[in-house]
Amino acid sequence: MSYVDTLLKAERPFLTDGGFETWLFFQQGFEAPQFAAIVLMDDDDARQAMRRYFDGFLTMASNARTGFVLDTNTWRGCTRWAPALNKSAGQMLRLTMDAVAFAKDVRADWQSRVSPIVLNGVVGPAGDGYAPEDVPEAEASREMHRPQVDCLARAGVDMISALTMTNTNEAIGITRTAIDVGLPIVVSFTVETNGCLPTGESLEQAVGRVDAATGEAPVYYMVNCAHPDHFRDALQAGGGWVGRIGGVRANASRQSHAELDAAVFLDDGDPEEFGSLHSELVELLPNLRVVGGCCGTDHRHVGCVSQRLHPKAANDVSGLVAHEPLEESSVTD
Repeated sequence: MSYVDTLLKAERPFLTDGGFETWLFFQQGFEAPQFAAIVLMDDDDARQAMRRYFDGFLTMASNARTGFVLDTNTWRGCTRWAPALNKSAGQMLRLTMDAVAFAKDVRADWQSRVSPIVLNGVVGPAGDGYAPEDVPEAEASREMHRPQVDCLARAGVDMISALTMTNTNEAIGITRTAIDVGLPIVVSFTVETNGCLPTGESLEQAVGRVDAATGEAPVYYMVNCAHPDHFRDALQAGGGWVGRIGGVRANASRQSHAELDAAVFLDDGDPEEFGSLHSELVELLPNLRVVGGCCGTDHRHVGCVSQRLHPKAANDVSGLVAHEPLEESSVTD
């Protein structure tokens, strides 16, 4: 049985990490253009910080006796981002390969203590993750993301996850590219405070459109980069589509995407409340497979979620790598 098959059949949700980029930039003080943490693969200090970061979450998974979905640092790795990052397309693909190699090293060190660890090749939007003013056609998106997805497949990831999708066309294109390379695909949408994608599509419409266009190819769907309050009502409304939601990576903050974009200080919310809200979400999601966090979350938040969802495990959140936010941080654009 493959790692992904084990994930899909698991009786308890696997853990994943939290707000990787906000942790690096706001809490650890690193800088990168366009919120592109992938360029930090060439920074030795950043790599050491990334290792501490993932070690903390894997410690948590070990304590919880559950599996782990280990993301690659490739969310902003589409070759279309190359000019904005002062890189060539070839350099972007080399960074993608480096990110997979880094994740493989982390898995090798932990696989005797946490099993299984699913190596997840992350693909993010080719444009702004919050404001899809220029929505690509599905086939154009397929070709746009093909170089990175091909690279992730050759590097040996277990599955592809399209994270922070703002529109269905791009989600369809990435899904078709994953099919082309023979890898399982997860699609994760982001929503605004009204529970709809930035394009105005509802979660129900988005899941239905991608399923219809791809023969229900995604192994499951997720919601990420939104606070539970922003999408809970949509889940409560019910319908067969809710059973397709297999993962949640929520924001710590109730702020809108526009407010988060303009923020100088990190809003890390209330970790205890964050965990409590996931107790409610699990009741609405019968096929929940993965839980973690997104913007503003760190080990504290995911630890509180794990304590709620894995109550028999002795999770010692205080013993994990948890860093207080810096008083002020700016990210170079």
